[in-house]
Amino acid sequence: MTIGRVKLLRVATWNIHKGFSAFNSRVIVRQLRERLRALDADIVFLQEVQGEHNRHAERHGDWPSEAQHEFLAEEVWAHTAYGRNVIYDAGHHGNAILSRYPIVHEHNQDVTHLPFEKRGLLHCAIKVPRLREPVHCVCVHLSLFARSRQRQADALAERIDAVVPADSLLVIAGDFNDWGNQAGPHLARALKLDEAHTVLHKRPAFSFPARLPLLPLDRVYVRGLDVAHSVVHRGSAWARLSDHAPLSADLILR
Repeated sequence: MTIGRVKLLRVATWNIHKGFSAFNSRVIVRQLRERLRALDADIVFLQEVQGEHNRHAERHGDWPSEAQHEFLAEEVWAHTAYGRNVIYDAGHHGNAILSRYPIVHEHNQDVTHLPFEKRGLLHCAIKVPRLREPVHCVCVHLSLFARSRQRQADALAERIDAVVPADSLLVIAGDFNDWGNQAGPHLARALKLDEAHTVLHKRPAFSFPARLPLLPLDRVYVRGLDVAHSVVHRGSAWARLSDHAPLSADLILR
């Protein structure tokens, strides 16, 4: 996206609750697709994406025949990546990245700490037009437990230090489950990141629960990019679609 001479990269992050409404009462993946398109993001970071679920497909007539990330991306985001994290008899779910621009590399890293809580980090390098080097994007969904979150943040920092050049553009977004605001700032210091909403509003966005957001669980961290705009999308239309409210941010490419 370009506004005047200012080049903007719009990103969004959303925990989509496997395509069900907040209390699992309805399949809303088709409505969710329409609202996701309304965000008009260039790159989308999704958590709790259902890659496959045979029983849901049998029980719900409106269940998409494709994996959710492919269904959501259809006709808008030409490039997708999916990281399978939680596997069970009926299928699996995990994180996904949807992109208007080519994904030139992808890697899903298992960062599970507790055996009953599988977690992964989906890292993609994305070739954005007019940029010589790819933008490194990581979709995260961290643990519900503080000690595990800290270990996962450390694993993420180690991976970035090992494989991403220090001067590369970097976006890390997702559901950090970090209501105490500890793992995120630790990660930000280690990798020299800025949290997009905090840059403009002095604190992370309240995004959970979607009907009455009280906890700052969802974040967008950036490096080498300025933040032009950041918003949490609230209201009844959004709250009917997931237990998390989505976030979007406009980033200035220096």
